[in-house]
Amino acid sequence: MIIFAPLLIIIAILLWQKIGFPVIFKHSRTGHFEKMFTIYKFRTMIQKMDTKGVLLPDQDRLTKLGRFLRSTSFDELPSLWNVLKGDMSIVGPRPLLPEYFSLYTKEQNRRHEVKPGITGWAQVNGRNAVSWEQKFKLDVWYVDHQSFCLDLKILFLTIFKVFKREGISQNGHATMEKFKGSST
Repeated sequence: MIIFAPLLIIIAILLWQKIGFPVIFKHSRTGHFEKMFTIYKFRTMIQKMDTKGVLLPDQDRLTKLGRFLRSTSFDELPSLWNVLKGDMSIVGPRPLLPEYFSLYTKEQNRRHEVKPGITGWAQVNGRNAVSWEQKFKLDVWYVDHQSFCLDLKILFLTIFKVFKREGISQNGHATMEKFKGSST
């Protein structure tokens, strides 16, 4: 956190100037052993709503600065606080929304056998460009093969992927479509 402090401050100031407060997005996620926790990320979307008060789709709310932060993964830097608190690890399956929990198959739910991570096997093998089914398979593969050497490999590949800016969004989506359950 100390190493990234100057970058965190610069990003916070830019967000404050471009989209206002709050600059940190807090959201509930399901973690290790299905325990709920609050994840922290830099806010990348504005709270734009339709006439009925319903949030507009992601592509209408994602700002230019937000796209940059997501493509560089700088929006994830506040999640280092989650690592320090023990809610997350640097490497592991990405923590997902609690609303998805009831939709997992027994096999997909195995992703909760390890701490969630800021980066993971699914992120370095397609990120948001792969299907939900593939993402879950990659997460469970990580659970079954977790090791220090694999974590180092994932960290190295993450740096490479961030510079290449691959798999940031799913085709036809600003981010990724919502998980609606398994087709199998």
